[in-house]
Amino acid sequence: MSKVEVGEIFTISDENDEEQEVEVLGVMTIEGNDYVAVGFAEDVRQESDEDIDIFFLKVDDDGDFSAIESDEEFDKVSAAFDEMMDEEEGTEE
Repeated sequence: MSKVEVGEIFTISDENDEEQEVEVLGVMTIEGNDYVAVGFAEDVRQESDEDIDIFFLKVDDDGDFSAIESDEEFDKVSAAFDEMMDEEEGTEE
């Protein structure tokens, strides 16, 4: 996988083929598969205490993003991201 970095901004197409800019919030490898957590770049840039929508995408060997297909896989990635965020918050205090 070409290395995806936190803070990178990518343009992806949504289900309506509309292009959206997303910013990488986290990168993780689970069971040999690479995943990214992304949020809409516009939401990430806004200084706000409101929660933003976070999406998880699978990264293939070519560095392309694809949707996570199963609920089980999504749950694993979501739990790993939550754990990673909890660890980061603990080091910032």
